[in-house]
Amino acid sequence: MRSSGTSIRAPFGSLRHRQTLKIPFAKCLIQLESSETDALAKIAGNVVASPDPGRAMKAWRAKLGIKQVMLAKTLAISPSVLSDYESGRRPSPGVQFVKKYVEALIKLDAGRDRMIPKLVSSGKDEAILSIGEFAGPVEASAVLKAIDARVLAGDEKHVKLYGYTVVDSIKTIYALSGYDFYKIFGATTERALVFTKVGMGRSPLVAIRVSQLKPRVVIIHGPKNLDPLAVDLARRERIVLALSSAPSVESLISALRAVTLSHQS
Repeated sequence: MRSSGTSIRAPFGSLRHRQTLKIPFAKCLIQLESSETDALAKIAGNVVASPDPGRAMKAWRAKLGIKQVMLAKTLAISPSVLSDYESGRRPSPGVQFVKKYVEALIKLDAGRDRMIPKLVSSGKDEAILSIGEFAGPVEASAVLKAIDARVLAGDEKHVKLYGYTVVDSIKTIYALSGYDFYKIFGATTERALVFTKVGMGRSPLVAIRVSQLKPRVVIIHGPKNLDPLAVDLARRERIVLALSSAPSVESLISALRAVTLSHQS
């Protein structure tokens, strides 16, 4: 079973990391569509994905040229406490602290050179068409129904999702690698990962098979039928695989955003 713990210290390769990334960020990051919340999601996701969250936080602060004293003041903590978090002398920071840390970076950057939009936006980000987090658990069946998707592998019953990511299949496979690939997981792996512009569906499942993080549900949009190998890989990875017949990528994204909005309260 996938639990709802709060630690983010487990390494990527462990099942525990997949389990404990789930609920807290889903509560923190409700809908990631504006530039500011999108930056929050991407930076926080990078921190969570790092095997050393403290060092990752410090790296972002250094990239933005923000002094530790200034950030500590914004966070209403002492510079020594902040230094302890960034150096790893204190236990790995909780998700609430990471959220506040990133929000403080965004706030300070907005009053200075606005470097964040340049750092989080690149050709690689074009692979991510839309990303959103639900305020609470949403039945996978409700998400699948919203985008006219039928299940080809796995059992969606009793599966709860906490977010979604829609990606351009070709750009994702060619442009995203290493830690960049983890951006698509946003706040949690307990999400629906939707691949658009797909041929027969084999490549997305191969990419997921070699990835250390796995989404809970994979949805393919584009083809009328999938390569049997894609279905077999989904079964091997114990991932729910579905094929969406939404009329367009735009309508698919619109439907997912509607699901997000309907579960905000």
